Amino acid sequence: MPTIKEIAKASGVSVATVSNIINEKGKVSEETRIRVQKIIEEMNYTPNSVAKNLKTKNSRCIGVIAEDMTVFALPDIIDGITEYCEKEDYQILLVNLRLYKKFEDTYYRSDRYGDIVQREIQKLVAKQVEGIIYVAAHERLINVFPEQLPVPMVVAYGYTSHRGIPSVMVSDEQGARELVKYLISMGHRRIGVIAGKKYSMHTRSRLEGYQRALFEGNVLYDPDLVVYGDWERESGYRNTDYLIEKNVTAIFCMNDFMAGGAYDRLDERKLKVGRDIAVAGYDNREMAGYEKPPLTTMGLPLHDIGYRASEIILDMLKKEEKNTEEADIYYVDCKPYIRQSVNQLKTEKKEGV
Repeated sequence: MPTIKEIAKASGVSVATVSNIINEKGKVSEETRIRVQKIIEEMNYTPNSVAKNLKTKNSRCIGVIAEDMTVFALPDIIDGITEYCEKEDYQILLVNLRLYKKFEDTYYRSDRYGDIVQREIQKLVAKQVEGIIYVAAHERLINVFPEQLPVPMVVAYGYTSHRGIPSVMVSDEQGARELVKYLISMGHRRIGVIAGKKYSMHTRSRLEGYQRALFEGNVLYDPDLVVYGDWERESGYRNTDYLIEKNVTAIFCMNDFMAGGAYDRLDERKLKVGRDIAVAGYDNREMAGYEKPPLTTMGLPLHDIGYRASEIILDMLKKEEKNTEEADIYYVDCKPYIRQSVNQLKTEKKEGV
C-alpha cells in the first residue's frame, strides 16, 4: 500500500499538504485538493487509522467485556451498546470472558475471577480503547475492578461500589410492583410467589415490588405465600402444590421458566390457567408467548440498558473533569406484556350498593 510520502511525491506537494487534505484541515486551494484526491484514489491509498489514533489518542473505540455471551440477557444488552455506538460513529471491541461456562453461577458470590477481568482491562487499554463497558450476566455487587482505571468505565446489568464507575440496572422493584398491582386490579388478593434464589438481587428487588404493591392495594402481606425456587422450570412445578394448598388465586413467578413449571403442574391437576387460577411470570422469554394460554409477564429492558450504558460512557468521554466521588446507579424501567394467563375474579356486590 502506498505511503503518504509517495502520495505527496506523485502530487508535487508537501506531506503536510496531503495530511491536511486527508484530515480536512488547513487552507488548501480547491485545485490542489482535487488533484491530490484524484491521486489518492488512483493509488488506492487508505489512511493508517491505527497510527492516526496513537497520535491523536482518539480511537473512537469502546471496549466491551461480557461475562458470558451464552447467558440470555447479554446479546440484547450488547445490541443496545452497538446501536448507540454505531449512531455516534464508535466501534466496539468485544471480549467474552465465558465465566458461566467456566464456573456456572458460583462466581456470582466470589471475586475469584477478578484477575481475569483485570487482565482483560489491561489488554483493552493497550489497544487504545477510550472507555470500557462491563456487562454482567446477573445483577449483583461487582468489586473486581482495579483501583486506578486509565479510561472511564460503566457497569451494565450490575453495580459496583468503586468510586467513579456508574452502573445501569433493571428496575426490578418497579416491574414486580406493576405486575402485582395488575393482579390485584383483576380481583386477586391471595397472590402466591415462586421466588428465585434467596441470595439473588433480582429476587430481593422483585419481592420488594411485590410487597409494595400489596401495601398500596390494602392487601396484607403473608410470608407463608412466598416460596423459593432456583429459576429452573422444575422448581416452579415443585412449589405449585404448596401454593394451591394455601388457596391462592394467583401465582407470581419471578421468571418465565418457573411459570412454565407451574403451568405443567396445574395442567396435571386439571386446573386451567387464566380460568381457574392466574399465573404471571417475569423476563418475557420467547417461550412466554407460546404457553397455552400465553403468559402475562414483565419484560426486561435489556436493549435499553446497553443503550443507556453507551450514552453514559460517551458522555463521560466528553467531560473534561471526571467525577471520582460517586458511583451513580441508573435504573431502566421494565415493560409489561399482558396476555391471557390472568383471569378476572368476580367480586360479590355488597347489599345496598
